[in-house]
Amino acid sequence: MNFCKRCVLPETFPGISFDENGICNYCRNIPVPSEEEKLSHLRKFEALLEEKRGRHPFDVLLAYSGGKDSTYTLYMLRKHYDLNVLSFVFDNGFISEQAMHNIKTMTDTLGAACIIFRPPFSIMKKTFNLAARKDIYSPKTLDRASSICTTCIGMVKAMILKTALAYDIPLVAFGWSPGQAPISSAIMQTNPRLQRFSHRSVRDPLINLVGEELRGYFLNDNDLAVDPARWPINIHPLAFTHYDETAIVEKIKSLGWVKPADTDPNSTNCLLNALANHLHKKRFSFHPYAWEIAGIVRSGSMDREEGIAKVTEEEDEQMVNYAARLLDIDRGI
Repeated sequence: MNFCKRCVLPETFPGISFDENGICNYCRNIPVPSEEEKLSHLRKFEALLEEKRGRHPFDVLLAYSGGKDSTYTLYMLRKHYDLNVLSFVFDNGFISEQAMHNIKTMTDTLGAACIIFRPPFSIMKKTFNLAARKDIYSPKTLDRASSICTTCIGMVKAMILKTALAYDIPLVAFGWSPGQAPISSAIMQTNPRLQRFSHRSVRDPLINLVGEELRGYFLNDNDLAVDPARWPINIHPLAFTHYDETAIVEKIKSLGWVKPADTDPNSTNCLLNALANHLHKKRFSFHPYAWEIAGIVRSGSMDREEGIAKVTEEEDEQMVNYAARLLDIDRGI
């Protein structure tokens, strides 16, 4: 298979084309943030923290998975910026035992409060089963993540926003890498209009397919009626700070974080990821992390060779079969 000579997008990626030098159209058309642009966002971010710090029960609500990036984000928020952090863990039923241990260790070590929210596994099983087998989302949505991950992330973002509104928390943080969160959206005010759009693209298709039991995991009319001035600002610090995966892992290891041995190469917390990757590649012929990793490579934060290895490595058969058995699905879908 041919890959872009600059990033890691394959010839099977939707809408891709290559020039005479083998460079893809995404590399040619997507600007890489300059150091000046990153510095500008960092200054805006730090000014925002000064404005919000100490005025609410918590300064920031962090979507915390126990993985490397969200753990490093927790470290930054607590130790670099001395923020009062409430971490929110969405337990989808597939959090690695080591990742759960990391969550408890790191929130204790870094002094952050923690909510672990776990829906009944029967609901998550039904939801992920249908997400794996049915067409729920637009094809464009699936360019950037598998159907299973899109489902999980959609529920996480909705529950995070519900919690921020309920606790009157002014900032919501995510540990998204530079390949997941473009710098243009790294500091963004949430509002009811954007949330209604999210409902149309994620909530409504899911509820229509899975059933009304999912409605409580998303915002309702009362939530949407909250004064827009109380809606939080989303922040993605890793989009405009120096991102070095090796250095990140070394730092959090020094604080007590342990890399799980039972997750796939692209996850440090989720036992479902291998199956999600396997099904996506089988259906679309490209790795669901290709877009994210391509962005990290373009930014200079990862060598292209390392990125190629990540998007070409086969999933562990035991991990794929484990998740498929729990969800009662045929891995050959």
